[in-house]
Amino acid sequence: MFWLSLPLIGLVFWLGSGFIGDQILSRTYNHKKYLQADTQMAWQMKKKIIAIEAEILISKGISLVSVKTNHSTLKTIIFEFAIAEPSKLEAKLAQELGLSQERVKELIRYQALDNQH
Repeated sequence: MFWLSLPLIGLVFWLGSGFIGDQILSRTYNHKKYLQADTQMAWQMKKKIIAIEAEILISKGISLVSVKTNHSTLKTIIFEFAIAEPSKLEAKLAQELGLSQERVKELIRYQALDNQH
């Protein structure tokens, strides 16, 4: 008798798990709290940027940028842009960091490198 009930028990578990899985997968996902945390992090980062160092590799047409912060866990952010013109680089950095271009100009220090050796 026990062996005859095993397929019935298996069928009940299979149908039940399918129903529960559908319920879990069809419920709405509220991601606003995660976006809010990212926004707060970006806002905190704006206040904590202390220096921007840019190395422009003229022959390659790229810029390597190091952003120094006084943030407790994130000390340096490294960017590489396919930009070799300072004004365009400042505009791109302002966009990426959420700063004004004037603030980027205050913080940035340039070093032009020519790698044609």
